[in-house]
Amino acid sequence: MTAQAETFTRQPWHELPPVLAALIRSRTEHIVADMTRAIRDEVPAYRRPLDSAVGRDLTESIRRAVLQFVELIEHPDSAQDHHLDHFRHLGRVEFLNGRTTDALQAAFRVGARVGSRRYAEFVQEATLPPATVLTLHEAVLVHINALSNESVKGFLAAQLRSEGEVKRARRALAERLLEPPRGQERAALGPLAERARWALPGAVASVIVRSAGRFSVPGADGELLSIGRGSDLVLIVPEPETSGLIDRVREAARGRVAVVGPAVPPHETWLSLQCARLAVDRRAELPTDGAFLRVDDELSELYLLRGAPIGQLLGRRVLGVFADLPRGRATRLAETLDALLMSWGRTAPEVAQALGIHPQTARKRLRQLEEVFGDRLGDPRFRFEALLALRTHALRADTG
Repeated sequence: MTAQAETFTRQPWHELPPVLAALIRSRTEHIVADMTRAIRDEVPAYRRPLDSAVGRDLTESIRRAVLQFVELIEHPDSAQDHHLDHFRHLGRVEFLNGRTTDALQAAFRVGARVGSRRYAEFVQEATLPPATVLTLHEAVLVHINALSNESVKGFLAAQLRSEGEVKRARRALAERLLEPPRGQERAALGPLAERARWALPGAVASVIVRSAGRFSVPGADGELLSIGRGSDLVLIVPEPETSGLIDRVREAARGRVAVVGPAVPPHETWLSLQCARLAVDRRAELPTDGAFLRVDDELSELYLLRGAPIGQLLGRRVLGVFADLPRGRATRLAETLDALLMSWGRTAPEVAQALGIHPQTARKRLRQLEEVFGDRLGDPRFRFEALLALRTHALRADTG
């Protein structure tokens, strides 16, 4: 089946006399000028200078439509693919120039009205039967409706292609943001963000939605970047502290487990995700009825967890002396050391209060620590390393 047969289900030009085609062809430029003037007057989107790209496209398309109508009268069964391709291309151009199908179809309607009036004058001029006018009007309507449909097809095809390109660019941008840097150089995000139609914000936060399935944030999906990670969904939320988007994500995630990483500059999005992932992994169990967790208050623990193997090594070096002590005594001294390091004045009463023991018992334990560590208890470096080792050991015990 030819494109013409698919497009023109009714072909009234078979019933029009060839003399009408000759009259229209001889006055094509006058008809084109009348249609152009009317369209520019009535459709604001086309009020551009005639020597502009819009003006030239408009004039060429009107001329082509008139000449095609003439060809259909002269040769009703001729192939029309070249004309139909032009009007599909016109639809694509309209989309790329930011105009709408409403403006396009309005222009076709105005052109059809002007054409019908001028063609009817030719019927009278050629003293053709009055009934010819009815067939003529029908032919104009069928013709212009077909061209309008082809243009809309081109417009929608370009729109779908553009949306597909935007989706691909948004996915690529999300991948880029979540990829840890290699070396000191950072790839420029601007060009990719522009293709993704996503304005680079000053800060972002990564959100993990566990076992997301079909998940969306009503009215905000265009503002968020998203990408799957196994059964989880990762959202990249712009301006998390000021845009209100986090609250909308929270509402959409009701009944699910979602974890929000800290706010970071866009080039550190991967770090926000890493914190959120560590916060998930450190919990042996997550609520089955949903939870919305923020990790801002857990950064020190997450830092230690990330370096847990080094912290374990540090613990063996700094606290290895406890290994030679009986288990109970070692545990009590470790608790006492932790309380001592966390106290302001490092006094027995402070330690006793922290541990819930008698001050005299605290003094006894502190003397035992002095026997084990000696002057190192006064060394800031040792105290820092010992505190890291104790915290790492406690975290590993909690997550183990």
